[in-house]
Amino acid sequence: MAYLKDELSGFVPTEQAQDIQGMVARGSVVLRLGKTTTMTGEKKKIPVLTEGPGAYWVGEGERIQTSKATWIFPELTAKKLAVIIPVTKEKMEDSTVDVFEELKPVIAEAFYSAIDSAALFGTASPFAKSVFAAAESEGNIIVSGTNPKLDLDVSDTMSMVEVNCDVNGFAGHYGVKNNLRKLRDNNGNALYVPGTDSSTLYSEPIEFSRNNAWDREKAEIIAGDWDKLLIGVRDDIEYEILKEATLQNTVDEDGKPLSLAEQDMVAVKATMRIAVLPIKDDAFAVLVPADYSKE
Repeated sequence: MAYLKDELSGFVPTEQAQDIQGMVARGSVVLRLGKTTTMTGEKKKIPVLTEGPGAYWVGEGERIQTSKATWIFPELTAKKLAVIIPVTKEKMEDSTVDVFEELKPVIAEAFYSAIDSAALFGTASPFAKSVFAAAESEGNIIVSGTNPKLDLDVSDTMSMVEVNCDVNGFAGHYGVKNNLRKLRDNNGNALYVPGTDSSTLYSEPIEFSRNNAWDREKAEIIAGDWDKLLIGVRDDIEYEILKEATLQNTVDEDGKPLSLAEQDMVAVKATMRIAVLPIKDDAFAVLVPADYSKE
């Protein structure tokens, strides 16, 4: 059996890595809504049909017309995402399987929080554009309270996407759930239907950010054609054991950065690679808070 003290770097054991990937997928709004693909390298081109071939009515003996499809080939570029988790030095005596079995939830939450905040709002993001930036660049912004009821605000938000696309899902934060539960159509039927695995709004799935990744100053709800958000995920998760680093962003009880050597600790650094690319800016629209400011 491989022990952490003997395996100071490498790949997370396959079963644990798959479990972490699964937890990330379940915890991330964009991974649940977006169009995901597996990447085996740092870059991957995805063929996307932007205009399909036409069909024509043909009279008897007439020549059948032809038309061509139009394709684009957006390129996904995977970026490295890392999390560092301090642990006691005693963990060095455990097997790599046992260590990552215990750390799975912590690693997964760190990953999906960073993915959502970057993909949705561009927070600390290595990617060229976020979903929010895509919608904002098209002027697809509706201010909350524009209409007397939330459902009408949501409908107006949807209409901005529906100029060229079809809304197939929503993203939101937990703070809007109370207002959504109160929504009814003219027949008294609930517009928001909560479920154990997924919920719907206007009969389309809605996912809620549960990981503090949502920027409430920028958005209440995002409506979109989420097939226009491409996400590439590398299968492997790598790790490295740090033994003498000073963790500048981790502060101990004394208010000082955590020093692994001084405090007789080690840290596990786990990394994964992911790519995020909105390929159609007008496929997204945002219901923003009443006090939203672009500055």
